[in-house]
Amino acid sequence: MALYGLLAEFEDATLLLDAVKRARAAGYTRVEAYSPFSIEGIDEAIGPVSNRVPLFTLIGGVIGAVVGYFIQWYSATINYPINVGGRPLDSWPAFMPVTFELAVLFAAFASLCTVLAQSGLPRLMHPLFEIEQFRRATIDRFFLCIRSGDPAFDAQRTADFLAGLAPCSVREVPE
Repeated sequence: MALYGLLAEFEDATLLLDAVKRARAAGYTRVEAYSPFSIEGIDEAIGPVSNRVPLFTLIGGVIGAVVGYFIQWYSATINYPINVGGRPLDSWPAFMPVTFELAVLFAAFASLCTVLAQSGLPRLMHPLFEIEQFRRATIDRFFLCIRSGDPAFDAQRTADFLAGLAPCSVREVPE
């Protein structure tokens, strides 16, 4: 049986926050916290998350601008050149509105695709949904999950570590 991770259940938000801080201090990097409401300081305790959305948005915008400009330049100078009023064929100021709009369009699509890819969407079933007690994560319980993909993860050692944090329970989450 493949293991998604280990899940610890807590009764209080302060216990969860303390558990997250201790897990990060112990060297665990793939830590997930689930709570029925926002907990101040939990984001800083979990640590930075890899976010590639700005990079891919920039790349999408640059590609969109290049494509927009190239299509107009090619059609006006190579494919169908028309001399209107003695103006140059490559009149770049006239190409800017479409270039800008395609840059925005490609950047928006790149952002959307990156957000969906990074969040793993669309994912209709998550392994945590199989845990009966996890339904209380939206009502009155707080959960800490240490993923099995964590470099410091060892099933027995991590279970012992989580048990030392005084949770209500510790469970294995099958993949």
